[in-house]
Amino acid sequence: MNKCIFLDRDGVLNVERGEYSYKPEDFIIEHKVPEALKKLKELGYYLVVITNQAGIAKGIYGAEDVLRCHETLQKSCGHVIDKLYFSPYHQNFTESLSRKPDSLMFEKAIAKFNIDPAQSYMIGDKERDLIPAKKLNINTVLVTKSQKETIADFTYENLYDFSQNIELIKK
Repeated sequence: MNKCIFLDRDGVLNVERGEYSYKPEDFIIEHKVPEALKKLKELGYYLVVITNQAGIAKGIYGAEDVLRCHETLQKSCGHVIDKLYFSPYHQNFTESLSRKPDSLMFEKAIAKFNIDPAQSYMIGDKERDLIPAKKLNINTVLVTKSQKETIADFTYENLYDFSQNIELIKK
């Protein structure tokens, strides 16, 4: 079986602006994300993005806008991301098991890449990112600058810090 790093998008890979990031010119990659992803890839992890994109259901932007931002991300990181899943739903408009905190996007990736959840990590900046990972027995990492109570197994200030320490925490 394979190991995987599941990644939330906004707040982990790109800067969380407090509003939707759907234009490539507003899609700012977090500090040292390309270096972090390259290191994780070199360590043999699949890299899979799992992101909610409720702005689609709300009519603020379209799927093509998300895909353009994902292409910007892939270009900045040397196309090392293996798959980018996004849920275009929002509970006020349409229900879906793909939207976090549900786990369908994770389950699709696990099946597609023959992933061993016990060797894998989910990295998110919100608790709802971690809930489906916990359900599936995936290790969890909260990216945060504060020391707050969390359900996460580990906390780091950013993806780069996690990538520099993963060999120390591997089970």
